[in-house]
Order: sequence, then C-alpha cells, then structure tokens
Amino acid sequence: LDGVRLNLGDGDAVAEAYDDLAARLGPTVTIQAMAPKGVEVALGMVNDPQFGPLVMAAAGGQLVEVLNDRRFALARPATQFDTQAPRWLPKTSFYMLMRDERLAALTTRFDETAGLLSISRSGREVAKGRITEPLGRAIVEDFFAAYLGAAAGGKPRLIEAPSGHMFSDHQDPVLSLINLASVRDLERIVGAPVDPLRLRANLYVDGAPAWAEFGWLGGEIAIGTARLRVTARIDRCAATNVDPATGARDMNIPKALKRGFGHVDCGVYAAVVTGGGIAVGDALEPPH
Repeated sequence: LDGVRLNLGDGDAVAEAYDDLAARLGPTVTIQAMAPKGVEVALGMVNDPQFGPLVMAAAGGQLVEVLNDRRFALARPATQFDTQAPRWLPKTSFYMLMRDERLAALTTRFDETAGLLSISRSGREVAKGRITEPLGRAIVEDFFAAYLGAAAGGKPRLIEAPSGHMFSDHQDPVLSLINLASVRDLERIVGAPVDPLRLRANLYVDGAPAWAEFGWLGGEIAIGTARLRVTARIDRCAATNVDPATGARDMNIPKALKRGFGHVDCGVYAAVVTGGGIAVGDALEPPH
C-alpha cells in the first residue's frame, strides 16, 4: 500500500507526506515520533507442526531484508543525499541500466567482511576498492568516471545507506520475485530467448504456472524459513531492454509485454513478514 513514511525532518515534510497518503488511502493517519537510533533486532515465533515451538532472533531493520542489498549506490553528480536524514530518491538520481547500458558489461563482486568491491570486464579485473573507506570509494568513483566518459556528466559519487535505509526504486523495503514460467511465456511474444537476469530479481522461482504470481497479491508466501507478503506487481522499465551480458540495447521488453498481455508488468514485490533463510532449491508455498 505504500502507507508508511519515515524520517520526516520538519512540519513541511509531514504535511507533504500526509497530503500524499490522504489522497490515496483516506484522511485518517497515525503520527508517532521516530524511535532513537539503536540496535535493531527482529523476533519471530512459530509453532511448527514437525519441530514444535520455535523462536527466531536476527539482525533487524534493513538486515531483515537481504544483507547488503541496495546498501551502496552510484549517485549522479547533482544528487543530494543526507546520511543523517536519509530519504527515498528515484532511480534517476543514480547511474542505472535504463540510461547507462554500458554498466551491464561489468561484473561486480563484494566482499562484505573486507568491504572490498571488485569490478571485472570480460573476465578481467579492472578496478578494486575498499568502498567502506574514503580512499577505496574514490578509486571506484574514478573508474566509473573514466568508464562512462562524457555520459557520466561529471564525477559519480559512491554513497552508502545508513542503517534502516536502502537504495531502491521502490519506496518500501521489498524483495523482487520473478516467475520463470512467466519469462518463458514472454519469450513466446518476443520470439527469442529472454535472459531472466534482464529482470534483476532477488528471487527466481520455477514450477508455478505462468503469471500465477499476480494471483498472490495481498497474500503470504513461504520460502525456506522466511515468510513474505506479496505487495505489488512490478512494472518494467527500459532497463530490461539491455542485454545483461553485452550491454547492448537489443529488445523492447515493456513493448512486448504490452503487445502480448495488455500490461507492462513482470514479477512481483514482496515484503518480509518473518525473517529466515532462503536457499537454492527451497520450495515456495503460495497463499492458501
């Protein structure tokens, strides 16, 4: 529903948030003071029919979602972001495939223990920096400025999200889920193979009928030991037109979706209800 606003710094921000919520969801809202910063935790309990009563304790806040997911972002030179008062920014504030398809030709690997980001192209490492430190961020920024050239519009800035915030094109902390059967049905319209990586999902599932995921909206699904609430369909943008292996803009996925199905949606967003572990091969239990 997109019905929560956090970190509103003044009366104007509160009024703006209220106008938006009231227009979409009605005039009744609840306003509370933000809790002071501290150590966020997640707690959960379930009475499992096989194992009996279970208690889960885990890192909370942003870490309930996916560790390090959208933790860093490459901001455009004009982008303003205050780590002390973070707010959601649209994806056009950052470098991304919709505009900067050359990024698809790069492969990145992040060592969360060392804070080390490695960037490769065609199997060869082209840059490396410890992005949790100023010098390492500067190395990575210089690389992207040179790699993107004039298209960068200036020097990019690598920024890190403070605890509880994530750089996402969706205002709420959610995971994205793609049904591979839906991708195969899309291939029928496109007339060519569609690499699921074009859709940049957190989770890929197989075994469900094509487009069954749209019927899960509002319901809860279980994967591994986690439970997720399916919140919205994902409308696809021009980033999906870029081949994730070559960086070539060689398809028009939104146009194909519209032509074949009358909409531009593929995949769903899901919010974490109960944190847990998810592994390759885990079964998905759809809503009852």
